[in-house]
Order: sequence, then C-alpha cells, then structure tokens
Amino acid sequence: MPTLNWLTRGEDIGAAKRVPYRLLEEVRELSSGARDSGNMLIQGDNLEALKALLPFYAGRVKCIYIDPPYNTRSAFEHYDDNLEHTQWLAMMWPRLEMLRELLAEDGSIWVSIDDNEAHYLKVIMDEVFGRSNFIANVIWEKSDSPKMDSRIFSSRHDHVIVFARSIDSFSVNRILGQVPKHYDKTDESGRRYYLKPLRAMGSGEDTREARPSMYFPLTAPDGQSVYPKKPDGSDGRWRWGPEKVGKEQFRIEWVKGRSGWTAYYRIYADSDGGRPPETIFPHSVAGSNRTAKIQINQLFTEGVTFVTPKPENLVEHIFKIASNPGELILDSFLGSGTTAAVAHKMGRQYIGIEMGDHAVTHCTSRLRKVIEGENGGISKIVGWKGGGGFRFFRLGSPAFDELGCIQPEIEFDVLAAHIWFSETGTPWDGGRGSPFLGIRDGRAFALLYNGVLGDKNPRGGNVLTRTTLALIREAIAETAQGFNGLLTVYGEQARLARATLDRERIVFKQTPYDIEARA
Repeated sequence: MPTLNWLTRGEDIGAAKRVPYRLLEEVRELSSGARDSGNMLIQGDNLEALKALLPFYAGRVKCIYIDPPYNTRSAFEHYDDNLEHTQWLAMMWPRLEMLRELLAEDGSIWVSIDDNEAHYLKVIMDEVFGRSNFIANVIWEKSDSPKMDSRIFSSRHDHVIVFARSIDSFSVNRILGQVPKHYDKTDESGRRYYLKPLRAMGSGEDTREARPSMYFPLTAPDGQSVYPKKPDGSDGRWRWGPEKVGKEQFRIEWVKGRSGWTAYYRIYADSDGGRPPETIFPHSVAGSNRTAKIQINQLFTEGVTFVTPKPENLVEHIFKIASNPGELILDSFLGSGTTAAVAHKMGRQYIGIEMGDHAVTHCTSRLRKVIEGENGGISKIVGWKGGGGFRFFRLGSPAFDELGCIQPEIEFDVLAAHIWFSETGTPWDGGRGSPFLGIRDGRAFALLYNGVLGDKNPRGGNVLTRTTLALIREAIAETAQGFNGLLTVYGEQARLARATLDRERIVFKQTPYDIEARA
C-alpha cells in the first residue's frame, strides 16, 4: 500500500509510545449534575489525555468525531492553526494511532477537514486504520449560499473522512424520513413515538367472540386487572396476544381517566427500515456554518467567536448513523463543546477533551445549560428537557518515573477513584481506609498501593499475598456478609498461585495496568 512520507515521519510514528502516562484528577467544583452519568470533560493536551484514557477505554468507544485544526495558514483565536504541513502531519499521526486503539471493534471515526489536508489525511488514515476499513468521504454542504467576493471558486463544502475500526464488524443505522407531527412523545432514550389504544377498534373482528384468545386481563400500575371492553361495556379484545404482550411490555403505556385505566401501546417513528445514509449531507439536513454561528451566538452572549464551529445538526446526523443511545462518544478536539452537547441530548455517554481555557469558560457553561434544559440547537428535534451530568478532569503529573515506577506523590485516593470510575463508570465515595474499594454489580474491587496498609514497602502493602487477601476479605465481609462474587485486585504483583486465584475467584491486574503493552 502506498504511504505518505514527510520530514519527521520516522520520529512521529513512535511519538505515542513516548507520551507520559498521567492520571486524571477530578475538579469537583467544575463538575455538574448527576455524578454517575459516565460523562467526562477533560482539560489538557489531547495526546496526553488520550494516553491517560487508554488503559480504561481501549476498545470501548463506539463513535469518534473530531474537528481538528484545518491547517489553513490562518491564526485562529483558540488554536494556532498556522502549522507547516509537516507539523500538521506530526500532530495528527500519534493522535490517530491512539484514537484507533480506543475504538470498539464495531466503532467508527469521523474527521471533519477541508481541501487543504483532506487528501493527505485520507492517505495517513489508510495506513493507521487500514485501507480496507475506509467507509466514505462524506461531503458536508457547509455553506447555504455562494460567497460573491470569492476570487476563483466559492467553496460550499467540507469533507468528513470516515473509517471503521473493522469493516466486517461495522454497521450503520438507516436514515428515517421526517418524523410526522403526530409522533408527539419522546421516550427516555430520545426515540419519538405516539400512542394507540391496545384494545382492537374499528373492525368486525374486535369482539371477544371473534378472537377469544385475545381476551385476557392486563395488570394496571395499581394492580387492578383490566379487560378489553368496548364503550358500550361489551367484551372486546386486545390487538396483541399474551405472548406478544410479554415480549413487548416496554411498549405498553397506561393512562388513567375518569372511567379507569386504559392500555395504550407505543408506535415508534423509527420502526420502519429507513434508507441507507448518503455521502452528501445537505445543509437542509446537517446545518451550515451560518447555522453553527447562530447557535454559538445564542449560547455565548459575550461575543466570543469560534471560526469554524460545527452545527449541532451535523453532529446529530453523524451520531444517528453511527451510534445508539447509551454508547460512548469521544471528541479529542472539543472546541466549543458541540460534540458533548449533542451526545448529552441524544442520550449517549461522552468524553470530551479540550486544551484551551475555554474548556472551563465555555464547554462547562454550555454543558450546564444543556443539563438545565436549554432549547437551542437540536433540543426540539430530539425532545430534550434537561438532566444528566458530567465530571470535569485535569491531567495530573506523570504517574510513572523514567524507570516505570509509580510516582510517590500519587495519592491512594486519586488512584483509587480513577480505578473505580474506570471499572464501574460511577464516582467513588472513598474514605474506607483499606484496600477494599467497594462492590458494584456483584463485583468487588481492591487496590494495593503505598500507604493504604500503613506499609510503604512495595514488598508488603503493594503485593497480593495471603495476608493482604485476608485483610481485603475482612473488609468485604463488613460490607457484604457472605459475598462470593468476582474480586478484582490491582497491585504491583501477586504471590498467589494461578490455581489459588481461580479458586478464590480473583482477577489480578498489575499496576501500571499493562500500560507498556497497550501504548
């Protein structure tokens, strides 16, 4: 396969391995809303932040969307975009390598770019992701009218280069038509639907005699048995039989009126097959630069400008195609926070990384407005009403010295909180004073690390032995008597035989979490 060569290529292709591994330290006063949402906003150099995420999120991200500097030889307010071609490639290569490792097997990466670097980007992504995993070069109609003062061509489009982690595992969500107005309700995952009575109506076979198997009681929310009755009081029938009622229980919705409970069922707008996504995103669907600037001005009234903001509509269209509610989204060039805001409104989990001060001044304030239920951007389209939350992190000092040893200033609570969050997606309460961190979803977690047992000797408190295991088991018993689930222990090494670990149902993970193998 042809490869692209540039002045510092030899050094750049090994850059990811030389990045120091740092821990992520939460800044609680900048976090907001529900702490168990799993959403993260990270301030810091995105190359170092991606390295910090690798041990915890490698292979877990469903969709990556990034809007990196375009190298247009102009100075942006929040980015130095005046990079030489070599510098731009040197910046992108190691970040693409790490992003690839973070992608799930069925995940995809979408990169916004213009003509200055689009074709070079495609070539290096062929090499990093594999040419066979190329999906499409999407054309986004960024302008809704020509620029009359253009000297030669008026540019109307940008590119979005799309690659899969593995083309054999990747699939897309098909695009549905415009949702009619009568789909007037939105469920907890953002899907639009309307209600229809579960009792059969308007046909000659809507009687109990015509379909006796469809006449049976349903249990209302208050425990009352409800039968399908016609308005005249005679016996009717349900549209569904008992088997389908059991399978489709999530679609049944109860409404209580003056005459009692009535059973309805949800008809979703996305229940038809839809059509495959196309490689042209018109501004009427995905918004334009003008749309983006209007959205930004509505959010940030102090007059801040982002030169190339992307409209929420574009990002929403990408996420509809490439992800589903609850799946993890990542943007390592977060900018004004559009990706995080859209993911939040669409019920996706997200990690956003931004180096500049506006990670605090703009991204956090934007996400707080989203939590409060702001109605701009795609809010009305997806029926957003508010809720959720995010946790704000900054990069700490390097966790390991040049010999690979954990830095002594890394405190137990910092390391423990990071491990707990990575394993459970929830915040750690802390303060237990023992290696035992807690139990979540039937699994127990422990960390053997300097100081927690009052023994700073690595041969003592950091090693899993029968003695340290007994202390962990004792702490578990105080919380959950008779616990017999899986126990994950982080430590420097294990002195217990493999047979003992298997018998005790212990998963041992060595600090520094195999970081060398996953770099």
